[in-house]
Amino acid sequence: MIRFVNFQHCYYQQVCDFLIEINKENNYHNNWNWARFEWMYEHPLTQKELLHYMGLWFDDNHLVGAALIDMFFGEAFVGVLNKYQSLYPEVLKYAFDNLKDDQGLGISFRDENIDEINEAIKQGFSKVEVEEIDCEINLDKEFAISLPEGFSVETFDAEKNAKEIEWLFYQGFDHGNDKEEFLKQHKEPTGSRPHFNPYLCIVIRNKQGELVASASTWYDPRTDYAYVEPVCVIPECRKMGLGKAAVYTAINHARELGAKRAIVNSGQEFYQRIGFRKKNHYSFYWKKEL
Repeated sequence: MIRFVNFQHCYYQQVCDFLIEINKENNYHNNWNWARFEWMYEHPLTQKELLHYMGLWFDDNHLVGAALIDMFFGEAFVGVLNKYQSLYPEVLKYAFDNLKDDQGLGISFRDENIDEINEAIKQGFSKVEVEEIDCEINLDKEFAISLPEGFSVETFDAEKNAKEIEWLFYQGFDHGNDKEEFLKQHKEPTGSRPHFNPYLCIVIRNKQGELVASASTWYDPRTDYAYVEPVCVIPECRKMGLGKAAVYTAINHARELGAKRAIVNSGQEFYQRIGFRKKNHYSFYWKKEL
């Protein structure tokens, strides 16, 4: 018998397992995988008080459907395992009723995912001019690393040194270089990412020992892919090959652990320049609150 529950932290691992399982079935939801969920869950901007509203559907103790937010209300992932497609309309309706914001709800669908798109249209969703693209690179070889003089690459335990790497992210994602302002905004992590592997977190330092670039991958041996997230370089060190070196080191490490390919939920030219190729296209469908 199918039962519904609201999300609680005790279901965290089952959500990760579900996202691995659903992406093994057809790859239609590759833009929403277990690693993206884990990254979102402990992101400083995630509104954790909203996580309880996420919906889960179980068949006995097997998670078979989920409606998840992406940091905030207003954008969601909705999915069910293949055997439970008849449940999809209920899960989609729940997502709109409970996870929308005052502008409605947006969901991205891979263009080939016709059945779920048709159900969304039936329930009042309309296609909008927003898209997602994921890119992929085969890990059938080791990638050569080249660094400018004075820079060094290393693995990094971001869980134990959160403030240091978040200062890098603050600069690298163009929030500015005012460290006092960063420290005012900085919040100590309230949890940890249970599948984080420091061997897959790569940083680059300048000759002063400061972090100037980073790239991480996430890998679970039950999958054949590594997920690249996040990647950044501080503005004054861009176009020096540091981002490429960080990504190549991270995916080389994932390759050593067994990954056959690496994916990134981005169509940025940077990834295509370093060998990633566009793989899947996702269109956003939106339903507004009446």
